[in-house]
Amino acid sequence: MMQQLAPRDSGDGTYRRPESQFRGRFEEPVSVEHAGRYHLYASPVCPWAHRALIVHSLKGLGSAVPISLALPGKSGLWEFEAGRYPDKAHNCSRLIDVYRMNSGGFQGRATVPMLWDRVRKAVVNNESADIIAMLNSDFNALAENQHLDLAPASLGQEMDRWNQLVYANINNGVYRCGFAQSQNAYDHAVHNLFSALETVEKHLQCSRFLCGDSLTLADIRLFTTLYRFDAVYHILFKCSKRKLSEFSNLYGYMRQIYQIPGVSSTCNLPSIMDGYYGALFPLNPGGIQPAIPSSMEPKVLYNQ
Repeated sequence: MMQQLAPRDSGDGTYRRPESQFRGRFEEPVSVEHAGRYHLYASPVCPWAHRALIVHSLKGLGSAVPISLALPGKSGLWEFEAGRYPDKAHNCSRLIDVYRMNSGGFQGRATVPMLWDRVRKAVVNNESADIIAMLNSDFNALAENQHLDLAPASLGQEMDRWNQLVYANINNGVYRCGFAQSQNAYDHAVHNLFSALETVEKHLQCSRFLCGDSLTLADIRLFTTLYRFDAVYHILFKCSKRKLSEFSNLYGYMRQIYQIPGVSSTCNLPSIMDGYYGALFPLNPGGIQPAIPSSMEPKVLYNQ
């Protein structure tokens, strides 16, 4: 089961994340006439999907881009819950059933986030990095907060530099630690993870956000991993060298982003812990869920 859950290199036991299958982009920005045409499938559990939920919230896309949320099911698939988390577009019970409705056919992994075109009956994109960029720019005509640009062209190169460091060593790095299947692979991953965290910690001594004084998509990409760090990755994924709360600048930075209006409403730590500790059976066969760390309680995160 672990081999199916965590693809790996057969030689060294290193976790290899599969590539996203759908990478469609818009040739032109989405116009007001297409409000409601595109549907976002996401989950409060998944850090990659959480990125999309934050951008959707900050931009104020509301009902212009409806959202359906899924949770990890016992079968290992993303599932909807009638009443609480229904599929608002198709009334399906599983996300994979939505993917199978794709007009161009489908074989592969049904992942979140996913952007669906209700007119073409097709998956547009299921790569989180693409989707958050699209929500920021391509859907601006539908957004309440059109003035908010989370990816200014002037910061493009700096954002790319941070994205490369953060994705390889932190976003994906925690998974390389948790899903490593050899001691050498784990040792390498945990070294790279904490070296990268130290780099960001030092940078934040003199910078409010990664690229200066303004929040960008690069910060959102980092935030969703940091938010899960102490409650999940530090324990379940054996990222145990230090807690996030022991990095004064990183912890303060995470709390600062959490306090931005529109961010905390997308954060659901109980669901996150249910998902990780309940769904990843090979890593937690007893299904025991630890207590939420005091450093991650909302009253603490909101404390100045």
